[in-house]
Amino acid sequence: MPEIQMPKLSDTMTEGTLVSWKKKKGDKVSAGDVIAEIETDKATMEWESPEDGTLTEIYVEEGGKVNVGDKIAFIGGEGEEAPVEEKKEKPAEAKAEKKEEKKAEPKAEETKKKEAEKPAPAKAKEAAPAAQIDKGEEARAKASPVARRIAAELGVDLGSVKGTGPDGRVTETDVRGAAKSKGAAPQKAAPSMKTDGGTRINLSGMRKIIAQRLAESLGPVPHFYLNIDIDAGPLMAARAELKSAGEGADTSKITVNDFVLKAAVQAAAKVPKVNASFDGDAVVQYADIDLAIAVAIEDGLVAPVIRAAQTKSLREISELVKDLANRARNKRMKPEEFQGGSFTVSNLGGMGIDSFFAIINPPQGFILSIGAIVKTAVVDDSDQIIVGHRMSIGMSCDHRVIDGALGAEYLKELRHLLENPALLLV
Repeated sequence: MPEIQMPKLSDTMTEGTLVSWKKKKGDKVSAGDVIAEIETDKATMEWESPEDGTLTEIYVEEGGKVNVGDKIAFIGGEGEEAPVEEKKEKPAEAKAEKKEEKKAEPKAEETKKKEAEKPAPAKAKEAAPAAQIDKGEEARAKASPVARRIAAELGVDLGSVKGTGPDGRVTETDVRGAAKSKGAAPQKAAPSMKTDGGTRINLSGMRKIIAQRLAESLGPVPHFYLNIDIDAGPLMAARAELKSAGEGADTSKITVNDFVLKAAVQAAAKVPKVNASFDGDAVVQYADIDLAIAVAIEDGLVAPVIRAAQTKSLREISELVKDLANRARNKRMKPEEFQGGSFTVSNLGGMGIDSFFAIINPPQGFILSIGAIVKTAVVDDSDQIIVGHRMSIGMSCDHRVIDGALGAEYLKELRHLLENPALLLV
């Protein structure tokens, strides 16, 4: 059976962190068993075994970071052992050795001459520095690249670590053990950052990619913003009618947000030019509407996607959203379920936010920002001031894909659907 490699669990993932092992070395595993938790750039996910067999070898300890494609474990069949790792000479090491060989040749001749001219004690003194240099080079050569990186992060002096790897090579395990036993000094905080009385928290892989992608979005992507306030009275009435019809269970009820999602998809079907993204020298208009829904989780934010949402009924969208959100929060999502998306809907209304404008998730063309439904004084058709329900909806657009008039056309259709929710039931 092949060695198990760090999987690519998202479209932007380059490395993963092995958060925890759910199985230990020597355990029997079956395909589909959860054997580890892996933190990607988007989420912490449970990872299932792709093989039946025995977890013969674990190459990465909990907390270790591994590049995509690097081996992390070996699952062997009956009687099968993990292959012995061959020590490969690295380019940098090879160059260093060749350099030392070149230096050694003239030095040998010089030493012979000095042997004849100088007494033995002087020769011993001269040889000592060379021996120290060779010893330093050897120590550096016997620390793996991962061990060097972890040592730098934890402030561990590699020269003081006893290696347990082949030929005394210092491994990541050795470095982490030394850090725990000796209380290694943490990395220094940036000089400009005030840390007195506070805690410096390293970014998770997800938070790093959020920071990176949003910076990439708000800088290069030319955002502009549109906003509407809709009459949410009909939505509230439709929700109340469904409730009175006996739909009261939390697991089955259709929420106001479900109406919003269905309307967002249906409006995009009516105004298909918004269902697009910028691609260098072209605009790509998608055939399907893949709806991404922003879901807040403990580590940050993910956006699970409902594929071909234009083919789904209000009830189907409602059930899919609940299922995806639940699995996202419980780290049970599959990689393909949060990749891509034509556009995103982010709803902070339930958290008491009246209105906001979200940042586009590239390469999507726009994102909708849904605020809370609030009671407010409004003027009705008879010019009377009454209490009404209003919902604010913001639309952040990529101006390379969507112009103001096109965005306004989409929001007009969205308003019409939400103020006439019966249209979403057909």
